[in-house]
Amino acid sequence: MKQETNIDWNNLGFNYIKTDFRYISTWKNGAWDEGHLTEDNMLSISEASTALHYGQQCFEGLKAYRTKNGSIQLFRPNENSKRINNSLKKLLMPEIPEEKFINACIDVVKANERFVPPYGTGATLYLRPFVIGVGHNIGVKPAPEYLFGIFCVPVGAYFKEGLKPVNFMISDYDRAAPRGTGSAKVGGNYAASMQAHEIALKRGFADCIYLDPATNTKIEEVGAANFFGITKNDEFITPLSPSILPSITKYSLMHIAKEYLGLKVSEGDVYIDNLDIFKEAGACGTAAVITPIGGIEYKNTLHVFYSETEVGPITKKLYDTLVGIQFGDVKAPEGWIYKVK
Repeated sequence: MKQETNIDWNNLGFNYIKTDFRYISTWKNGAWDEGHLTEDNMLSISEASTALHYGQQCFEGLKAYRTKNGSIQLFRPNENSKRINNSLKKLLMPEIPEEKFINACIDVVKANERFVPPYGTGATLYLRPFVIGVGHNIGVKPAPEYLFGIFCVPVGAYFKEGLKPVNFMISDYDRAAPRGTGSAKVGGNYAASMQAHEIALKRGFADCIYLDPATNTKIEEVGAANFFGITKNDEFITPLSPSILPSITKYSLMHIAKEYLGLKVSEGDVYIDNLDIFKEAGACGTAAVITPIGGIEYKNTLHVFYSETEVGPITKKLYDTLVGIQFGDVKAPEGWIYKVK
């Protein structure tokens, strides 16, 4: 394996970079094969694959982190395993044993160790597990075969100059149906969000916020991330809905808010007409960890939380604590960290 990597770690974006190895496993005749690492980053599939025509596919996203002592660790991959299996069940695809999923993630990181960014750059190695329906099939039914793959790319720190609040607008579009695939991490949810996202960008916003599709009165998701708010009496509140993707980052922040910061924590309805109860707000997900929300435009009025230019103190503590855990600088709750090296 090549040992040198000519990468400017401090100026990485979130772009595809071909790394040395990726993992691939095939399901056929009722079982997954052993799986293997390969240098080939191209897939050859049937033109009649269900992934192409009927959207029978799902994916995950997680990161590997280099710690101060040079070791490498994964953050809660067991939760990604649970979530991808929930997505697989939703789309009638074969589940992946947790041990197989986690071991495959570890194998990919080890095989691409030279692409794990150095500690202190804020950069990480992003892993993208995915499952697609393949094989010859023209009817609307589950595929005869499936591919489970994991590739990785080094990605830069989301906020290169520190956390910065951004503004969002309320979308007129729905992200997912009330009893649809909103809680599964499937490609169709993201394809359906592209038009609304583009509208938000053209209007000068970072992204849009989706309200619940049934009543259009409650906040559900912020672009491709989960919403949270800090109330004026220091309560961490986040929406609860069957059509929201259960964010591993969000549930980690809920634990940190309660156990590390001593806040009251709750999931429930977050009504768009009640923004005044929050003194801080944010969006959370794997890529950015936390994106502070400066303001939300609703009914042609921009509701500003803590500030449009400065991050609220509780949001900053949540971010610093979680990132500290991920990079090994803050003691993690039991079972959150999986050592790769």
